Amino acid sequence: MVMAFKHIRMRAEKRKGGAKALAALIPEARRNAALSKVGDDRILAEMARRVFCAGFVWRVIDQKWEGFEEAFMGFSPNALLFQPDEYWEGLARDSRIVRNPQKIRSVRANAAFVLDVAKAQKSFGNMLADWPRDDQAGLIDVLAKRGSRLGGMTGQYFLRFVGWDAFILSRDVIAALREAGVEMTEQGATRKDLRNAQAAFAGWRAETGFTFTQLSRICAMSTGENMDAATLAARTGGIED
Repeated sequence: MVMAFKHIRMRAEKRKGGAKALAALIPEARRNAALSKVGDDRILAEMARRVFCAGFVWRVIDQKWEGFEEAFMGFSPNALLFQPDEYWEGLARDSRIVRNPQKIRSVRANAAFVLDVAKAQKSFGNMLADWPRDDQAGLIDVLAKRGSRLGGMTGQYFLRFVGWDAFILSRDVIAALREAGVEMTEQGATRKDLRNAQAAFAGWRAETGFTFTQLSRICAMSTGENMDAATLAARTGGIED
């Protein structure tokens, strides 16, 4: 049986110095509906950012991001798909970006993915806004199958950073779920893991009124390394669990 969320919250409060201290570390709720106003260029830019950050030092990508925007033509899907093969080959030698050929190619593939969805639903943001909020697992599956390099943690981070109310199965969140009685592997990388986590978070949302993002953050702060508020803010920027 899965533990009531109040016990996880109490543990997080104790670790962070009380209810008020914990509340200050919980992000404000965001509405998925707002994603309908996000342009396809910003969707593609966030996909690319998460893909390039995967397995790399995020700080380096952040520092070079202006160069990424220039090199990838502001991430306009239409403009990018109009470019010939020579343009994409040249990016592999472009010092403005991290010159990883596989990840560069993923931008081209994801531009096509974004446009395909936009043709059907007027914009990629509309698809995200309309997607059932209790089906993160299904949405991740679509990103993995139709997109390029957007499965697993990269897909979870893309959803969180773009503004979709997502939980993230970080090491600490997985530990908290397992401690709460949720059936999960240590890696939390299987479809069953994702759906079991989703069911637990849906139950906890009904119990507490918190969003998936807020629940995920509290789980992360209830176990693992107990960072102070300043360190947590510096490392996460208010996003990462």
